[in-house]
Parts: sequence; C-alpha cells; structure tokens
Amino acid sequence: MPAATLAILNPHAGRASRLLPRIESRLRGSVSASLGGLEIERTRGPRDAGRIAREAVRAGVKRLIVGGGDGTLGEVVTGLLEAGLGEEVELGILPLGSGCDFARTVGVPLDPQRAIDQLAGGVCRRVDAGRIVYRDCPGGERTRYFLNEASFGLSGLIVDWVNRQAKRFGPKTSFALGSLGAIARWPTTAAIVRVDGREVHRGPISLVLAANGRFCGAGMKMAPDAECDDGLFDLVVVAGLSRPRLIWNLPSLYSGQHIGHPVVSVHRGTRIEAEALGEEVAPLDVDGEASGELPLSIDLLPRAIGLFGLPDSQRDA
Repeated sequence: MPAATLAILNPHAGRASRLLPRIESRLRGSVSASLGGLEIERTRGPRDAGRIAREAVRAGVKRLIVGGGDGTLGEVVTGLLEAGLGEEVELGILPLGSGCDFARTVGVPLDPQRAIDQLAGGVCRRVDAGRIVYRDCPGGERTRYFLNEASFGLSGLIVDWVNRQAKRFGPKTSFALGSLGAIARWPTTAAIVRVDGREVHRGPISLVLAANGRFCGAGMKMAPDAECDDGLFDLVVVAGLSRPRLIWNLPSLYSGQHIGHPVVSVHRGTRIEAEALGEEVAPLDVDGEASGELPLSIDLLPRAIGLFGLPDSQRDA
C-alpha cells in the first residue's frame, strides 16, 4: 500500500535546487508524522508532474503535496482533471517556484518552511479550475487545465522571456525585466473577446487575462477582486496602449490600481472565447508557461480541485 501522502517536487523550479535537501528532511519529519506517512518523488522533465500525480492517485494516494511554482501546480491539475480524478485527492501547495501566485491568493506562505508547517495543520477548501482549448505552436488543438490564470498578449511574451532567462534575477526583477522586454517588442495586435457569448471587446489589445486567482507575474495584482471559489472568472481586458503608456502604467499592476483605467475593463463569466483579428500572433500564458496562440476557449469548472493546508482566512489584503 502506498503512503497516504505523496510529495511531488520539481527540482527545476525557481528556488528548488538549493532548498530540496532541507525541504525533504522537513517533510519527512513534521508532515509525515501528522499526515500518516509520506513518500517523495522528484520530477524528471516537462509534464512529469502530471504523470506522477495520475499514477499516485490511481494507486490509492489521497493527498499530493506539489512543490514547485504555478506551472508545476498546473501540470498536476491537468494530469488529474483530464483523467477524471479531481474528486479523488486533495492538493497541498509548497511554493518553490518563481511566481507562486496562486499560493498568494489562497494564503499559503511563500516561505517554504512556514508553508510546510501550515500543511500539517491547515484547513481544506475546494476551488474552481479552468479548462483552456487553444492552438499550439505546430497548429494543432490542445487542451490544458489551470488553477491561477490563462492570458494572451504581452503576458505570453513576458513568461517566454522569464523562462528563457532561467529566472536568474529573482522573481520580481525577472518579471519586471521581462515586462519591459516584452513591451519593447510587442507588435500591434487585435482580437475579438466574448464572455458567455457576449462580445466585450473588438480591437487592439495589450493583455487579456482570465483570472481564477488574483495575482500573476510574481505579485502583480492583476485581478484584485477575483475569488477562486465563486464560480466565475474575472476577465481583465487591457486595450491597446502605446509603448510609453504601457511602461508608465506598469507599476499600477502591482497595486491593482490599473482597475478603473480608461483602457481597462473587467468582465465576469464562466466561458471566454477569443480569436485574433489580422495576421499578428497573440501568444498565450497558462499558469506562467508560454503555451500557444489564439483562437481559444476557456471554461470554468466549479469546485473542481480540493486543497488542504490552508489558513482559516484566505483573503489577502
């Protein structure tokens, strides 16, 4: 019989390589004792986290601790939901990546030691997830699942830059530099965006983000009013802005003060569709991973994933 809890650790996540020996020791101590046994497995490459999660749950594991960033968490969620296993297991979040933005939304400490302590004594909560169908770079249709966000436009260029640079400057600096670099090479592009069948935007765009969590980009408060268990996406549409105006307004993304700007609109719904206007490509970002391009459709899956190890109050100030 497998242990009741399996920790899936991504050694390539932002801070993981230098922390893993201490993390594994701490997990085998406090968490193993409180959760009735623990096994640990490290991922070996892309999408390995999803495979490990599926196999573990099918073997009888009831709790998975996901050690990595939003991308690793998204891989596990994809592996579980595409196999119909979302009701069979609960996930604990151990932030080791560069962004860890969904952890911010649900109140998981970004310090790994504190997060481990909370895993042993926190509460459980079911949260929504998203399913996105889009065109991958070879041109075929692909489906993924996510917990935090899916977006297109500048965000797709930003995460591509950050991931290529190996996040060597630290999370916030990497995303800030990536934002400036993306703005510098962002072409004029336009799209049609619909929410629950209603057209909400047609024309130039800088960024469109379907938010389940409130943060992206290592702390940018892009959707300050989003709730991950209310059965709705917060869709944030930033219409086309010139490069100087994008740079000028960049700091407001960290405080959430961009909401209310004349070119920013927020819409709520359960299904989002978007298609490009013209020849320019609008690259995608799904939970911090560059993914593909338009067209896309995104559907909300209510209370699809159970989490454990959360504080009694998850609302971040």
